[in-house]
Amino acid sequence: MKGTTDKTEKTTKSAQKASRPSAVGAWVLAARPKTLSAAFVPVLVGVSLGWADLVAKGASGSFSVLAAVCCCGFALLSQMAANFANDYSDYKKGADGEERKGPARAVASGWISPRAMAVGTFVALAAACACGLALITIGGWNLVAVGVLSCVFCLLYSAGPIPLAYIGLGDVLVVVFFGFVAVGFTYFLQVGEITRDAVLVGLAIGFATDNILVANNYRDRDEDRKNRKFTLIAIFGERFGRYFYLANGLIVVGLLAAAFSRRGDWGASTVAVLLFYLFLHVRAWRTLCRIGSGRALIRVLELSSKNLLVLGVWLAAIFFVAAL
Repeated sequence: MKGTTDKTEKTTKSAQKASRPSAVGAWVLAARPKTLSAAFVPVLVGVSLGWADLVAKGASGSFSVLAAVCCCGFALLSQMAANFANDYSDYKKGADGEERKGPARAVASGWISPRAMAVGTFVALAAACACGLALITIGGWNLVAVGVLSCVFCLLYSAGPIPLAYIGLGDVLVVVFFGFVAVGFTYFLQVGEITRDAVLVGLAIGFATDNILVANNYRDRDEDRKNRKFTLIAIFGERFGRYFYLANGLIVVGLLAAAFSRRGDWGASTVAVLLFYLFLHVRAWRTLCRIGSGRALIRVLELSSKNLLVLGVWLAAIFFVAAL
């Protein structure tokens, strides 16, 4: 019996060692590359909408490539910093235990030390701020307030004495910062104002992005309750989570329909993007309902991320083509 136990332990340790990534690989996994579409897509949509409106005004020459690149850099680095902070904070709060159903976390798995992860968080945040400072010459000093708030909420999302993700505010922050702020201010840096169209499109992207978080929170609802992480789904339950996910996609379609109507952009391409996104969203929702619980729900997280990317690229194509 003892020999069997020792053999099992050795096999487990060998498997853990084999699955351990390299030092660089650990940081790549900690950055959660599959979630970075949530940072890239809002900037892509804001840039393309800004370009379309500049062309419509006959001011395409004022388009700023520097602003587009720096916005993308700020968004991606801020998202990585938020992922690092979440990895560190959840480990410290004991939220990444053995029962975790999501992808392995770097600190909890022993790939990166807590101290190194804390340092990495602030290095990524400092790099994001460097990109933000370059934007002051284009958008003025008012952007400092936007940058500071973005950095503060990046940390307060999962860190601090009362993490906002632990008191049901995570979804609000995602819609505001990945939607209105990311799309709206990327657009502002090109056009010099934030229009109603930019707000509608920005909020649509925000709700589409939030489905990534909803899928994550739906999967982890039971563990979140045990760890006193009170996401909306942990508070209101599984049934609420199912229809919350579905409703988000319907809101996306409604907001984009309103934006297209205001712009007079109705055509085959705009109808197609709304119907195709709706099809993808309902398919992901049905997958969520079919699986129900367990680690297999990672599939819904992946679908939500892909749906956001498809929506963002298609919208960008519509806005760029409309400007030709």
